[in-house]
Amino acid sequence: MENKKLKVLIVDDDVELREMYVEIFQNANFEVIVANDGVEGLDKATKEIPDVIFTGIVMPRMDGFSMVESLQKTVMTSTIPVVISSHMGREEDRIRATKLGVKDFIVRGTTRPIEVVERISSLFTQAGKEYQLDFDVYAQDAQKIAKDLNFQANYLCLDCSAKLVLKLKLINPKDRVFEAKFVCPGCGSVVK
Repeated sequence: MENKKLKVLIVDDDVELREMYVEIFQNANFEVIVANDGVEGLDKATKEIPDVIFTGIVMPRMDGFSMVESLQKTVMTSTIPVVISSHMGREEDRIRATKLGVKDFIVRGTTRPIEVVERISSLFTQAGKEYQLDFDVYAQDAQKIAKDLNFQANYLCLDCSAKLVLKLKLINPKDRVFEAKFVCPGCGSVVK
């Protein structure tokens, strides 16, 4: 059985950047669709139903965030994973992306283009799968972890007071290696 090519929709008004990613994704065996801005991206997402959308934020007519919000209102497009590419890497953009359920937030200039493809590809493999664990704050090591990491013993988010969860990302399925971080399901902040 032949593996079906993953279809990526690249939405960005920067022609040079878009063309570079078209080539890189095609070389990684993706089927590529392009759009110049959020309005065109929304139209193509609805018609083509891509496997993933890779979008910039600042664009004419409709920005990346407005496009994601519109995609989520339509049944056909509401479950398409979205990865945002930010040239500024502002923390408020990262927080907004997390609240919108964006799968990854990539900062241009700090992430090599081939790594972008790898991160997007990992959304479709065992590696890269994420799990959120709720845990007992009174369990044997929970208080020790809180003390060692300078957390509040009750594990409440300092921003919104929701109870933190432990987010695990499968890095290596064969050896069962995970990356772990505490995140707030309420406001999306990552505890550092």
